[in-house]
Amino acid sequence: MQYISLVTPEYAARRANRANSDCADWWSILDRVFDPELPHVTIWDLGILVNVEKLADFSCKVTVSPTYSGCPAVDMISDDIVVALNQAGVENVAVEVSLSPAWNTALISPDGKAAMRKQGIAPPGDPIKCPQCHSDNVNVISQFGSTACKALYRCNSCLEPFDYFKEF
Repeated sequence: MQYISLVTPEYAARRANRANSDCADWWSILDRVFDPELPHVTIWDLGILVNVEKLADFSCKVTVSPTYSGCPAVDMISDDIVVALNQAGVENVAVEVSLSPAWNTALISPDGKAAMRKQGIAPPGDPIKCPQCHSDNVNVISQFGSTACKALYRCNSCLEPFDYFKEF
């Protein structure tokens, strides 16, 4: 019997990398770090948490890939990572920002997309659907939304405006 995956290959690869890590506790701690521009979406679910490593000296190296180069939230995310791990007793934490491979929306987890919908943000995908009434009868108001990652749309069914997280 052949199974059809319900997640993108990119997300499946991330999940496998995490499952094979010897830093399960550290990954779990970082599940409580949220993106400051999407405060109900964790950095894991957004897909920007790439790797967590225990180095030879027992220090921790965390690799993140921002949603785009120049993302203004990177410094805050890095600080939040260090604070979360320090509070859990991990003293030496280094955060590496990696632009290669580039982040893309296929890395967002199903839970991340659900959290966006719950907050009234349409997650990337086709067709774009209103997060309020789930209609795909929508139109773009502006390609520039509340952040660089979002566009502003309006639903023609319920007339509500909403942010759409752009597909990258």
